[in-house]
Amino acid sequence: MRSVRLPSGEEVPALGQGTWTMGERADRRAAEAAALREGVELGMTLIDTAEMYGEGAAEQLIGEALGNRRDALFLVSKAYPQNASRARLARACEASLKRLRTDRLDLYLLHWRGSVPLAETVEAMERLRASGKIRHWGVSNLDTEDMAELVAAGGGACATDQILYNLTRRNPEHELLPWLAQHSVPVMAYSPVEQGRLLAHPALAGLAERLGATAAQVALAWVLRSGDVIAIPKAGAAAHVRQNRAAADLRLTAQDLAALDAAFPRPARPGPLEML
Repeated sequence: MRSVRLPSGEEVPALGQGTWTMGERADRRAAEAAALREGVELGMTLIDTAEMYGEGAAEQLIGEALGNRRDALFLVSKAYPQNASRARLARACEASLKRLRTDRLDLYLLHWRGSVPLAETVEAMERLRASGKIRHWGVSNLDTEDMAELVAAGGGACATDQILYNLTRRNPEHELLPWLAQHSVPVMAYSPVEQGRLLAHPALAGLAERLGATAAQVALAWVLRSGDVIAIPKAGAAAHVRQNRAAADLRLTAQDLAALDAAFPRPARPGPLEML
């Protein structure tokens, strides 16, 4: 498994597992738990979740499925922006820890920016880190100006920015990705296959057929191509997890990348960061 280096020097898997919408249906629970366990066995030990996902249902599923494998995991969760204050972040973190059946998070993120000043969120995150409740902290859905403000507010320890990034969402390449690279902050890409919507694109399907791969594997390999992006696709079945895992071993040639650039060109001009 390829890895990505955090600013602290710690390395994490470049391909992890997302959990958006997981744990919300009883008829899928056993398959989803099995998928998470399969991913861990295959080296996809970075598990991303959030208190928002099913209002804690995804965290509960992870705790039930992987609680006895805690030391092998790199657990990531996210706090609602309204909970990212001095008064509320510690309580939100404790609730996530309880649902996840653990005493610490490896990475805790501000899910998106709200009304709480970034300086206050940084202070609250640093308090959690000092107490041992979290090991690293970061943000999600923050654009370039937000990141610059975060650093100016004392947030130089930010470990990642989790953003929407895939073949059809390339706007971050204009300004945000270069800024993050300059500051040695890795990207965590959510919805790296656009929730499956881009997989029927003829150019992607054609390239996948030539490579003996699936369209999803090619899309994931493209996200992972630079070596400083962590992808967190969701898979609710073990077979799907195994297909995702193979993408980490797929290397795209310069010719492959040129074909994808032609089929999925980045926007001509910078624009605001998109969110799902």
